[in-house]
Amino acid sequence: MTDPNVVKGDSVGKILDRALDAGEGLLRLTPTWVPRSFLHPGRRLKLFPSDLYAYGANRGGIDERWFASTTEAANEGRVWHEGLSFCSFEGRQFLLKDAVSETGARLIGKTMFGKYQKWPVYSKFFDNMGPIPHHMHQSFEDAKLTGQEGKPESYYFPPQYNNVDNNFCYTFMGLEPGTTKDDVRRCLENWDKGENGILDLSRAFRLRRGTGWLIPPGVLHAPGSLCTYEPQWGSDVFGMFQNIVEGRYVPWSLLVKDVPPEKHQDLDFIIGMLDWEKNVDTHFKESNYLEPIVADQGQGWVDKWIVYGRVNGDQLFSARELTLEPGARCTIRDAGASGWITVQGKGRMGRLNLQTPAMIRFGQETEDEVFITHEAAARGVEIENTGSEPLVGLRYFGPDVHDKLPSVGDYKRK
Repeated sequence: MTDPNVVKGDSVGKILDRALDAGEGLLRLTPTWVPRSFLHPGRRLKLFPSDLYAYGANRGGIDERWFASTTEAANEGRVWHEGLSFCSFEGRQFLLKDAVSETGARLIGKTMFGKYQKWPVYSKFFDNMGPIPHHMHQSFEDAKLTGQEGKPESYYFPPQYNNVDNNFCYTFMGLEPGTTKDDVRRCLENWDKGENGILDLSRAFRLRRGTGWLIPPGVLHAPGSLCTYEPQWGSDVFGMFQNIVEGRYVPWSLLVKDVPPEKHQDLDFIIGMLDWEKNVDTHFKESNYLEPIVADQGQGWVDKWIVYGRVNGDQLFSARELTLEPGARCTIRDAGASGWITVQGKGRMGRLNLQTPAMIRFGQETEDEVFITHEAAARGVEIENTGSEPLVGLRYFGPDVHDKLPSVGDYKRK
């Protein structure tokens, strides 16, 4: 049954114009919850405990919250809007995806909309009790074979959402230098013979709050149990290379879900999706590890790069963390649109209130998430801390926004 409060079709343009005018280019977004049937929620997303299985126990627990998303979650049995962000105005809701389609140049800029015809990125909180399977995301070339897009991604571990480590505060990444394709092939051949041993070919890195990683497509990784902020390309493709995690079996179908059907048993093709050189990089951490870099600062506030660098030479996404001390205010001017999530404190952004919730009921609207349109970002957005603790917000950007963007490793030189 259609929700009468959801605006669709030709009616979106009218409410969108009013919302943009009232918010001076800012759009209030509502929480977007995504479950994963093969994972165990970490319980740090501030979702009310009894709502963790709001989609039904068969769908799995909610372990992700997506931000400013126009990307659908690739889940079996999904609801029609799963993964998609809603804008809220005057008691009505409409999809951010529809808003971009309606007035793309105003929302994300003429250049980006002209090239992609959509907001091509999204971010999420990814929160699990333990590690997830060692997996990869297809390259743009390989994803295109199934009519999809590749998925480079990045990590940042916000301290405000990591009061506890949960069960495994380490992430396996890449493969040990010297690993051969035959070694990986044996792991896949042993899929139904017990734990396939793929982690024996990798190494784990301890996760540190307030740091991050840049993960190109084709690179194996098994995210650990810190709650993770993940700016990434707007795709949900993946292939699981590990068959048993914490005693839970991972079906072969999750290895080949984004592989052409005729290649589902072609081990050479499946292994060929890996970016081999990046996986066996002898300086893997040096090539992919991130620490914050100050981008701008003033009286009582500081704006830091937390996600930066290029993926295979391309600027695909980036992110900053803005912190204002009590009573401080600043005006941020960015060269492109961004999705904002408040992670600590309260205040205001332009005419919109900002408030970090302590607990959220499923379906409840909050005051912590905003889409900063291209026109608002260029004009400048005033942000003020009206509370008694620091006001902290994370915002991520789309491709080719910044004339100057730090490179991986630049934190050492600051």
